[in-house]
Amino acid sequence: MRTRFAPSPTGFLHVGGLRTALFAYILAKQSGDHFLLRIEDTDQGRSVPGAIENILKSLYWAGITPDEGVILKNGAMTQEGTKGPYIQSERLSTYHRYAEELRQNGFAYPCFCSQERLEQMRKDQVAHKEAPMYDRLCLSLSEADVKKRTAAGEPHVLRLKVPRDEKIVFDDDIRGKVEFKAWTIDDQVLLKSDGFPTYHLAHVVDDHLMDIGIVIRGEEWLSSLPKHLLLFRALGWTPPRYAHLSLILNHDKSKLSKRQGDVAVEDYIQKGYLPEALVNFIALLGWNPDTPQEIFPLKELTERFAIENVQKSGAVFDVDKLNWMQGQWMRKIPEKEFAERIRPSVETHFPSAAHDPLFMKKTSLIHERVTFFSEAPHMLSFFYEEPSVSHELLANAKQRVTKKELPNILSKLLKTLAAIPETEWNEETLKKNIFALSEEGGFSRGQLLWPLRACLTGLPFSPGAFEVAAVLGKEKVLQRVERSKQ
Repeated sequence: MRTRFAPSPTGFLHVGGLRTALFAYILAKQSGDHFLLRIEDTDQGRSVPGAIENILKSLYWAGITPDEGVILKNGAMTQEGTKGPYIQSERLSTYHRYAEELRQNGFAYPCFCSQERLEQMRKDQVAHKEAPMYDRLCLSLSEADVKKRTAAGEPHVLRLKVPRDEKIVFDDDIRGKVEFKAWTIDDQVLLKSDGFPTYHLAHVVDDHLMDIGIVIRGEEWLSSLPKHLLLFRALGWTPPRYAHLSLILNHDKSKLSKRQGDVAVEDYIQKGYLPEALVNFIALLGWNPDTPQEIFPLKELTERFAIENVQKSGAVFDVDKLNWMQGQWMRKIPEKEFAERIRPSVETHFPSAAHDPLFMKKTSLIHERVTFFSEAPHMLSFFYEEPSVSHELLANAKQRVTKKELPNILSKLLKTLAAIPETEWNEETLKKNIFALSEEGGFSRGQLLWPLRACLTGLPFSPGAFEVAAVLGKEKVLQRVERSKQ
């Protein structure tokens, strides 16, 4: 099952494109065949410099690496494989050959209509509440007239001649049986006046010549499917399987767009998302794994994925769910690797961290709390600088800690902590002594632990009081509690 991802280089890779590439990649890997990357740049006016490089960078970042086609080799973009070239603008002679074959066999015809005439035709059709489609004026031209006008250099396009009296039926891998009445299908342009093919002709030719077994693409192309099936038939080729993916939606069920949030893979790379998290999240947008399990590495996705479990309905892009998944994948990073990955940014903010023998111990305290590596310096700040602690932070209504009670609570904490020998200063002893204070002094545990943790870290959310106190050491803990009393 050879598969392909064939984006247009019109900008950064969209998360919807990443999902398409992921599913195509998985199907190829399941069958032990090739996943190829083809660039569909026949609409030259919309091509953006650097877009191909971004597409490649995003795919490689996600671990979805092409076996064939446009690839990265030693850091440089190149093409590899026996079916190339894999950039459509380099394949024009191939498209012209098959376009001429279609014309010669009566499946396509030249159209000389100006843009102005076409626009007026559509306006008139809309005014009469008719579906806008070409009125076939040029289909009646004689061969002699066509030759004369072509020889004169008159601009023209090549259109598909759609048979009007049949029903086109196809079994889509996701949507099941789909039917189209031929009389509702427009005579699509196949070859533009600039000599470039449209998507319709180019992808049919390429998917056949490149031996593609299944085409995975967005549902916006479903209405074009009958045109493509007609082209395969006209050229005497067997069409591949098709699977049309549902849209990715905003929370309000509108199509995912820049107006409501980030849509480019590049945006998520820049924000610090792990590739494992984004790929895992994208895979579950529309695919039902038939299990409560939600965390899947790419290898397991490849083993478990089934195209028949991809849903027809749109999938909502829930950023909160993505962030939860990001946190789950962050926890999977080994402690040592986690420490090394956050070390550069922590050292930038706090140079003393570079020679800190307790750095690993400190980073282990925030590993379960971090969602993004960029949060680490702030979360570790209290280890490397004196925190700013306010009475508003120390007091906590939920824990029944009032400003009036704070001096007494902090005094009792200070006395209890000071009595712990330096040699016994560890999490277990701290817990034992403070819990004893809770029972003997009539305090709830929260009344003691909240202000202790707050005066040690200066943060509303941080690792627990015992863990922090054990790493900070007795002297610094006593200093911070004493200062918080003032």
